Amino acid sequence: MERALLGGGCFWCTEGAFKGLYGVESALPAYAGGHDPNPRYEPVCSGTTGHAEIVEVVFDPDLIPFETLLEVFFTVHDPTQFNRQGNDIGSQYRSCIMPTTEQASRYCTVNH
Repeated sequence: MERALLGGGCFWCTEGAFKGLYGVESALPAYAGGHDPNPRYEPVCSGTTGHAEIVEVVFDPDLIPFETLLEVFFTVHDPTQFNRQGNDIGSQYRSCIMPTTEQASRYCTVNH
């Protein structure tokens, strides 16, 4: 099994896109990218922790490739909306992909 950490707005909305996909074992709401080691909903929503709402997708790459997860990810949200998705506004709703494997990291580019 592999993990993908994907942020595309409200995690409750995003998780639904991945649950039930063949090859996905779980899709769970989580937080990533912030400075608080024990983030909670209210502080994250206030924008003070630096976290993004993400979905941790655990999947079998032999049944569903990472590329397919990315196709779903880019279908269910608009990455051009800066720090928002629809009516959800704030840095916690930013679009992000946090690679967890060397293979997944090839899909990410860091601009300095």
